[in-house]
Amino acid sequence: MAKHAVVISLDAMGSADLKARLQFLPNLSALVAGGTWVRDVKGVYPSITYPSHTSIITGTYPKTHGVVNATLMQPERVSPDWYWYAKHIKVPTVYDLAREAGMTTAAFLWPVTAGAHINWNIAEIFPNRIWTNQYTTSLRASSPLFLLQMDRKFGHLRNGIQQPELDNFITAAAADTIRTKKPNLTLVHLVDMDSHRHRYGVRTQQAWDALDRLDKHVGDLIQATKDAGIFEETDFMILGDHYQQNVSKMIHLNMLFADRGWLKATRNGRVARNWQVIAKHTDGATYIYLKDSTLLDQVKDVVKDVPGVKAIYDHHDIVTFGADPATALMIEGEKGYYFTDETRRPAVVEEVTNEMLERGEVDRYKGTHGYHPDNDDYTTTLILNGPDIKAGQVLDLDVDLTDEGPTMAHLLNLRFQTPIAGHTIDQAFKE
Repeated sequence: MAKHAVVISLDAMGSADLKARLQFLPNLSALVAGGTWVRDVKGVYPSITYPSHTSIITGTYPKTHGVVNATLMQPERVSPDWYWYAKHIKVPTVYDLAREAGMTTAAFLWPVTAGAHINWNIAEIFPNRIWTNQYTTSLRASSPLFLLQMDRKFGHLRNGIQQPELDNFITAAAADTIRTKKPNLTLVHLVDMDSHRHRYGVRTQQAWDALDRLDKHVGDLIQATKDAGIFEETDFMILGDHYQQNVSKMIHLNMLFADRGWLKATRNGRVARNWQVIAKHTDGATYIYLKDSTLLDQVKDVVKDVPGVKAIYDHHDIVTFGADPATALMIEGEKGYYFTDETRRPAVVEEVTNEMLERGEVDRYKGTHGYHPDNDDYTTTLILNGPDIKAGQVLDLDVDLTDEGPTMAHLLNLRFQTPIAGHTIDQAFKE
């Protein structure tokens, strides 16, 4: 097998993107022509970035790896902490396997890697307390000396966490690390298109422009392996973590629960800690947690007639789907709708206006994700290319994100020693 693997996550890339625009993406189209394209990859539930990336890197579903949402259960906080830290992952990752095999690893904004045992790590994290700042928060969560070096070299490319500047910085740092360190495993997470889809919508010019920039970043990282003299022994994985859907309305279920006395709304629009029933959103869906199970049927009756509610999944369904087994219900939104946790809004169902977006209000979107992966036109996609990969092959298989972890491990001749849900995509490899 190859000595090096470069894994590039293009956040929010769907199969539909490549089906519609591959001809305009020279680097991705070259990888498809010379490798294997797994056209449709089913996501996990909830189909949001942090559970999805953790399923990719572990080969397991959220119910097993423990990263069941983007943010922690901190209902009283306006800005809850995210699942930033690797300590939240309950099972081995591919980078753990690589380290145990004596290989070197590098990660660039790969979700849930703060504090991870990675040789060269720039963690995805932001300051979430008034006494912290981005600089010190990143230093504590990442490889500090390495981050300082990258910031000295390429910090001029960045504008805080704004896109596309952040991806420019990350690509430059990753390319430099490939050239100078030659990691066995490199993980890169690029977020430009996801950010622009949230702000402008899924199939907009802003989204297509972001996809063009991502294609260029892929080319820069491929070139880095050539500059390092390792291209001939490097396998590439280019993957998406989820797709998105256009939205125009948001649903605030916690307002209903407050009206019934099941929770108390706070001044800041959040929830006091002594709740009995609470919604914890995943954008296109929302968990419902109960402290009193006798309220279950009442909660269903309250929720079922809310405009924009598509389905109510019970605990058995949730476990079957691989989502959080600690929750009582999962509510799926119709197309065009998504959920928040807010308690002080004008109405339970509210239109998202351009004025909200222009003011920069939190959780105001024109596109988002989190929906059940079985939704139509909602698959993501995977491209494999390199010395171990069959060329000129398009596969239409029953594949989901958990299959990408064991496939990634196989690129470096590694194997998970603990039970996982996923399977290696053997059809992509040469005999």
